[in-house]
Amino acid sequence: MFSIIQAAGWPIWPLIACSVLALALVIERFSSLKTRKIAPPKLVDEAITVSRVSIPSLDVVAQLEQNSVLGEVLSTGFRALNTNPQLSEEDLRSALEGAGRQAAHKLERYLAALATIASAAPLLGLLGTVIGMIEIFGSQSGAGAGGTSGGGNPAQLAQGISIALYNTAFGLIVAIPSLIFWRYFRARVDAYLLTMELAAERFSRHLNTLRKSR
Repeated sequence: MFSIIQAAGWPIWPLIACSVLALALVIERFSSLKTRKIAPPKLVDEAITVSRVSIPSLDVVAQLEQNSVLGEVLSTGFRALNTNPQLSEEDLRSALEGAGRQAAHKLERYLAALATIASAAPLLGLLGTVIGMIEIFGSQSGAGAGGTSGGGNPAQLAQGISIALYNTAFGLIVAIPSLIFWRYFRARVDAYLLTMELAAERFSRHLNTLRKSR
């Protein structure tokens, strides 16, 4: 492996850094985007059950907030009604929408960085290819200037070809998995956001019913 890196030359080091960063982002997103951390299936039913008669205590609301990202959104509705029992339906919906936007920002964290790596890695590979071609032409022009025959310096020619091919290949090796994982996480986040939007809509109707009964 080290011999390949040596043959690829210095342009491969930015690609190696991108690959390490992409791997770290993928592991982090797999760890963070678990269903139990984002939107547990029974959470809305449990929140509605504990608030069927009145707003639960602050301790229960705090536990709900720490439960998951969806719990943070639902607890915002409880806190809004606790703060202002006469809160209008529009203000309550606005509070839930604001919490939903914060939740969306949290779910989309690092996805832009992963997409940037997927886009930049082929360009970095292309940069290595161009540098390799420069090495090749440099070896050819050096041979011509010296008046020698035989197609230039063979060692420099081989080095230029190695830089060009290794960097092109490594750029694609980094970019393709990064793009695949970005699309996978993007679809997963979109699914979570839809689930949370439907849950917040249902919970909003419940809170409005609860608000009118107080």
